[in-house]
Amino acid sequence: MPMGIVVRRTPGATRWAKWAWRAVAVLPGAGPADWAILREEGDVAEFHAQTVQLELHGAECEAYLTGISDKEPAIYVVMRGTDDAARPFHVTLVTASPYEAQDYADNGEDIVEKVPMPAGLVAWVRDFAQAYFEEEVFVKRRRDRKRVDGAEDGVGDARIAQLTDVYRAPARKGTVA
Repeated sequence: MPMGIVVRRTPGATRWAKWAWRAVAVLPGAGPADWAILREEGDVAEFHAQTVQLELHGAECEAYLTGISDKEPAIYVVMRGTDDAARPFHVTLVTASPYEAQDYADNGEDIVEKVPMPAGLVAWVRDFAQAYFEEEVFVKRRRDRKRVDGAEDGVGDARIAQLTDVYRAPARKGTVA
């Protein structure tokens, strides 16, 4: 589904940052855009920065269900800074998976914004996740029947030639094996 990303520009809080940028909304089904200004009030401006595709994958259904079951369901916008002053960020990804968003947040290069998910989009993601969710069956691992309680005194690495066995217990040094 095409997803328009709305980015808000506000005056910076410090003298080192002239502007603060933040993704604040998504526009499901939006057409193409290239930093089109939506609204401007004083120093605050909102832009339709880009339209990117929101892709849902069957393997991520558990993550989608986790995300929409949150108190306030959210969609995650991943942005990366650019050198262009007119287009200060490039939207890399939009995802409904909190797990995938966490992976991008961990790399330190990307900005990951949590944006409220519109009700229609919540229903769309929920319907997809319920249609393709396959609960993973828990299989308890069984121990193998190998005996591990036996004494292995004098056993070393057979590939390494040794004059004496370095693994032999000190009390058995004097005894002949």
